[in-house]
Amino acid sequence: MSGSETVLTALEDGVLRLTLNRPDKLNAFNEEMHFALREGFRRAHDDAAVRAVLLTGAGRGFCAGQDLGARDPRNATEAPDLGRTLETLYNPTLRLIRSLEKPVVCAVNGVAAGAGANIAFACDIVLAARSARFIQAFAKIGLIPDAGGTWSLSRILGEPRAKALAMTAEPLGAETAAQWGLIWKAIDDEALAAESLALAKSLAAGPTFALGMTKRAIQAAGANSLDEQLDLERDLQREAGRSADYAEGVTAFLEKRKPDFKGR
Repeated sequence: MSGSETVLTALEDGVLRLTLNRPDKLNAFNEEMHFALREGFRRAHDDAAVRAVLLTGAGRGFCAGQDLGARDPRNATEAPDLGRTLETLYNPTLRLIRSLEKPVVCAVNGVAAGAGANIAFACDIVLAARSARFIQAFAKIGLIPDAGGTWSLSRILGEPRAKALAMTAEPLGAETAAQWGLIWKAIDDEALAAESLALAKSLAAGPTFALGMTKRAIQAAGANSLDEQLDLERDLQREAGRSADYAEGVTAFLEKRKPDFKGR
């Protein structure tokens, strides 16, 4: 359990499960939940017992984005500095997710709107209930997509679809999101929790040293030239080949048994 009930935490079989827990607000972010989620991902960075992360939401939705209840302009004396909100609350968490050299699975169990959708897209493998919907809701309130949304959408979908989703705020169903390559797969609602946990446990039991470097290499590929990427693969493969996990994987293959990876 984290220090805040707004994000529930549990560690099981190497999987740190982080559950956004403001179900009465569709798990919309307030400051307390921001800091609690960041605490969870910092633990994932620092705790060797954590081999993978599973992020999901409590109740009938994954995350409705920012809680606008405390931002009623009718009660404000001056315009808000939303850039500061991003710099101090959202962006540090996004950077923790992307830089974590451990697998991050996201189980989207309902609506994922605004920053809620874009936090999901920052994760490594996203599974969604068939009833889930992804909504770039920013245009409805006169904002641009944030929490990495313009970055993720354009790289994953390309400029035409990214612009259309961002400008129309049209809901995108889970099955279409999977067909477009925006998420890994859509799953029957009743199977999502079990399948996402099984996937996270499988990854946690795997060669997480190499999986972390795989994540690093794939994330670097979009900005690298072919020569730069070949050099990076060379350097990372050198590290992987010297790891205990590689020795164990080859030994287990030769001995026709299941490997016992330690993540180092």
